[in-house]
Amino acid sequence: MTRRFPFLLLALAPVMAMAAPDRPYINDKKAPDSRKDLDVIQKALATVLPKAREATVCIDLGEGSGSGVIVSPEGLVLTAAHVATGVGKELTVIMEDGKKLKAESMGLVSTTDCAMVRILEKGTYPFVSMDREDTTKLGDWVFSLGHSGGFDKDRGSVVRLGRLVRTADSTIQSDCTLIGGDSGGPLFDLEGRLIGIHSRVGEVLSQNMHVPMREFIAHWEEMTRGEFVGEGPFAKKPEKGKGFFGLATEARPEGGLKVTKVGRESPAEKAGFKEGDVILKLNGKPLATREELQEMIKEMSPGDKMALDLLKGGKAETLEMKLGER
Repeated sequence: MTRRFPFLLLALAPVMAMAAPDRPYINDKKAPDSRKDLDVIQKALATVLPKAREATVCIDLGEGSGSGVIVSPEGLVLTAAHVATGVGKELTVIMEDGKKLKAESMGLVSTTDCAMVRILEKGTYPFVSMDREDTTKLGDWVFSLGHSGGFDKDRGSVVRLGRLVRTADSTIQSDCTLIGGDSGGPLFDLEGRLIGIHSRVGEVLSQNMHVPMREFIAHWEEMTRGEFVGEGPFAKKPEKGKGFFGLATEARPEGGLKVTKVGRESPAEKAGFKEGDVILKLNGKPLATREELQEMIKEMSPGDKMALDLLKGGKAETLEMKLGER
């Protein structure tokens, strides 16, 4: 997924003759040429870094991790689609101080690597502002954050300083040094505004691609609705019929399906099913035969949620769970 770009040296060329009033003048210089220039960069970074780090999170996937950043006080997180991997997946968000929070993936755009995650536990969370006006330009100074190699409380998120070296319709490129674990983390301008999300780490560590905020904003409504947009390559859409339940049943004369066997370490076992339990309904539909259950499962995909009305020990209860993958 990574490519070499022979034109990276073009990044240092000035892009404007004069700095805009609200832009740090250092952005429009070919390179710092005085102690004052270096002090301006250092002061800007020191001013905005604490808030940026506070909102940067590690996303624990169970078999690996990525990064993300909170963009609302309610706990909306932006990350990469290849980090979220799908829609409606259970995740763990780890804050800078090590606090672990339950979270769930929302929508994603599989063609450009955008994704949203929401923290499920109620609270007011630290967050950063986005560059909604798309004001960042080629050559601007930027800094990246991410939980390189996974969460490390003593170290915290890692900061790298660099410049924008290339811009395109759906990507921007910086010379900030990124490694595994940084994916999904934030890229900021010197004013502390979120301008991109880390997507691809280059063959050379200083060649990295980011998804700009304009891509997130263009698909904001779809992602908040939990939609899977596109056909890849950054996330694979679940296939119908690939879902795994992990139990055997037989029909009862009085209706419903009696559980006769529960597979070891299956989604059914993890959800608490026992032999002798009775499934009355799946997603509100009454079940009378095994074939009805099988046909409904065939129309579902791994990760799909199911609501089951049961009898456990003769007592009625409703259980919610997700299908596994074969």
